Amino acid sequence: MDNNTVSFYFNLTLFVNIGHYRYPAFVFCLLLYSFIVCANLIIMLVISRERTLHEPMYMFIACLSVNALYGSTGFFPRFLMDLLSDSHLISPPACYTQIYVIYTYASNEITILAIMAYDRYVAVCHPLHYHRKMTCRSVFKLAAMAWIYSAFVVTVCNSMSMRLPLCGNEIQKVFCANWKIVKLSCVATGVNNIVGMLLSIATVFLPLFYILYTYLRIIIVCWKSSAEFKGKVLESCLPHVISFVIYSITGFCDITLSRYDPEEINTFMAVFLSLEFVVIPPVSNPLVYGLKLPEIRRHILRML
Repeated sequence: MDNNTVSFYFNLTLFVNIGHYRYPAFVFCLLLYSFIVCANLIIMLVISRERTLHEPMYMFIACLSVNALYGSTGFFPRFLMDLLSDSHLISPPACYTQIYVIYTYASNEITILAIMAYDRYVAVCHPLHYHRKMTCRSVFKLAAMAWIYSAFVVTVCNSMSMRLPLCGNEIQKVFCANWKIVKLSCVATGVNNIVGMLLSIATVFLPLFYILYTYLRIIIVCWKSSAEFKGKVLESCLPHVISFVIYSITGFCDITLSRYDPEEINTFMAVFLSLEFVVIPPVSNPLVYGLKLPEIRRHILRML
């Protein structure tokens, strides 16, 4: 360990001492995690079992469920332990592992949503070419690309942060975050900031603008179409739009919070805002797709 590093452990300082309320909070978060696991497993099971659901749109929904399980499992077990613990120390290997899992989850989510937007764009704007463009092989390649790209981006950020000599160990969050570790550096971090900004643009803003572009094209096509066609498009696109809006809002809250000192705002509000993007999308996605898409809803009810 470098001599400039204050401690071998990072200290997660945003945990608030809530006394005996930690036990109800633990039970609530455990039930929430259990719901995330069960709901997303049901979505995955229904889509994998029913051959009528072996279509690109439903396969991407299954990818979202897999990603929700992945991200939640990277966050909740450690968070539940910290709720019952008086100290919130985490070793550097565990901290960087948590960063890798949570950040790849976040990157996967927006990338999969962008791929789903492309799927809806082809289905609405180029329906005659849909089955030629969106084959099983194409779905597999796009899903693999999302995971490989996210893994590459987060690995680059992690490797750069791990090389920094640190002059502190306090992370003002309830989970490890790359930017918070960079701020602990004893040396200038201009290169990290530039690389981080470029990767953020490529990971967040490019998929965001692409999704907005595809839906602009879809709206233009629907504007010239019949009411029946508009109803079908709305039925197939609405769940994706809801998921996209929810994720955008929660992600924006976390990015905004990371640029401010949590001590400047209410502590409970800071904790809530930092937890949104790892909790709300994994909870809302199975509800949105399970309740809004009649094919999935019908098979879930039949299975239950």
